Amino acid sequence: MGKNSRGLLLKATRMRPIWKGSISFGLVNIPIALYPATRREELKFRLLRASDLSPVNYKRVAEADGKEVPWDQIVKGYEHEKGKFVVLKEDDFKRVDVEATQTVDIMDFVALTEINPMFFHKPFYMEPAKGGGKAYVLLRDSLRDTGKVGIAKVVIKTRQYLAAVKANEKALLLELMHFADELVDPGTLGLPLNTEASKTEKEMAKALISRMTVKWEPTKYKDDYRSSLLGLIEQKVESGGQDLKAPKAKPKRPSNVIDLVEVLKQSMAEAAKPANRSSQPARVAKAKRKKAA
Repeated sequence: MGKNSRGLLLKATRMRPIWKGSISFGLVNIPIALYPATRREELKFRLLRASDLSPVNYKRVAEADGKEVPWDQIVKGYEHEKGKFVVLKEDDFKRVDVEATQTVDIMDFVALTEINPMFFHKPFYMEPAKGGGKAYVLLRDSLRDTGKVGIAKVVIKTRQYLAAVKANEKALLLELMHFADELVDPGTLGLPLNTEASKTEKEMAKALISRMTVKWEPTKYKDDYRSSLLGLIEQKVESGGQDLKAPKAKPKRPSNVIDLVEVLKQSMAEAAKPANRSSQPARVAKAKRKKAA
């Protein structure tokens, strides 16, 4: 199936909800269904034996004696000390399981601008169920007009998540979030805390940013690595799996910037050229398509 027809199929096929429940804030209750808001098709590779390309399978092997272990003999254990485990059974997990109320219970409303984007993790669309349309629109428009998001907790499958309820054009989004203790403290990194750029360097950097600023067009940016890898796979299929010549290595850029002002001047000159206003990856992809034709 071709890429275009595959894309049309994805648009035409009705997705199944991954979760059904309701949004609750105050005494308002909105029945909803949850759908993925993103999709990513990963390229899947099999491990093969080099001599005859026989697929290599994974086995569950015990470290103690190297023997394969069937599923019915596998239990879950937590390593509390090196080499020492405590076994947890299904009843143990049920005992501490957070009650799955199937409700997105909004606890607080917070200004979106106050939240560090690092907290946001994965978005889902929320679709109103029968009878929930008016309340759905009321919450969506109120969030959009006030610039607020609802902060909630929700249980999906067997895990509890922190989540934000957001207005996104005509839809409400439920965006899963990280808990605060899941984020790495940037203080653990070797950041240049005592280094400052000069006034001239800052002004030139701002000018370069201004010159390179364009209107946001998300469809302009493509996964060039995935496209190139697919193209390489197609070439290998057509050539019967033979090795292809490696492309010429690109010249390495200097690792140490000595004169920032001079580099910024050169960057601004490059940005001013009409040819550089279009995306470099897009030009490369176009050239490849022309060559293939």
